[in-house]
Amino acid sequence: MQRHTLDSDCEEEFLLFALHCNIEEHKLAFLINKHFDLKLKRREKDLDFFSKDGNITYPIFEFLDSQNEDVFYLVNNTCKTTLETTTSAGSLFETDVEEKIYYLIPEYKKADYLLKIASDNINNIEPFLLSKLVKLPYVVTAYTLDYKELKSRTNLNFD
Repeated sequence: MQRHTLDSDCEEEFLLFALHCNIEEHKLAFLINKHFDLKLKRREKDLDFFSKDGNITYPIFEFLDSQNEDVFYLVNNTCKTTLETTTSAGSLFETDVEEKIYYLIPEYKKADYLLKIASDNINNIEPFLLSKLVKLPYVVTAYTLDYKELKSRTNLNFD
């Protein structure tokens, strides 16, 4: 009997940048659009994960460059949720509010945003993009991440 094996090494190649800045995601998307001549738009559906505490939602911005067949994604690395618990203290009710922070890539908790670029020409565009990202207003620093080393790389599947 003939045996067929499926090669599971068919992951797409992409660039992944970590951005440190303290502005809201729509303002950062605007700055990237302005300085890189892109048209990042927020997706109708956010990136959702489910946990025992409830929904974890990350807003995601996307742009498809049909001319070069590149896809750009901008996503927040953090999601803050608040949980309200009601406790009974005698005849009175008391509510406690607990804030939890979840990270899309927990290995880089200090990164505020992630910029993922799926492209056939990643080696050609990486130095150019990194030098321009660092010069963006409000961006404190930016650097390239090796997504192959990440334990949580499955969180980067945005399709």
